[in-house]
Amino acid sequence: MRMNPTGLILGLFVLFCIGFGFLWVIKLEYYFGAGTWKAVLLVGILICLASLLMPDFTTSALLGIFGGSVVWGATELPGQAERVQRGLFPANPKRKGGK
Repeated sequence: MRMNPTGLILGLFVLFCIGFGFLWVIKLEYYFGAGTWKAVLLVGILICLASLLMPDFTTSALLGIFGGSVVWGATELPGQAERVQRGLFPANPKRKGGK
């Protein structure tokens, strides 16, 4: 019986995407604000659509997972702005509206 590492690879990639998603949502909100959520959402949808065109399962799955993570991050940007307003994260003093 031959082992198939695809599930393990996909699972680790999901963990990476989730962890990286926390970081880029915080940084994107800090430097550009939550108003970028629509552009991020569009990029995520385009990545998901591109996954439909991939020739093999693994590449398609990896791209779909990454695209889904970007879409989820877009929905988290307004929430991150609220967390900044509550003082849970630092506001960018150089950006208009920063504390």
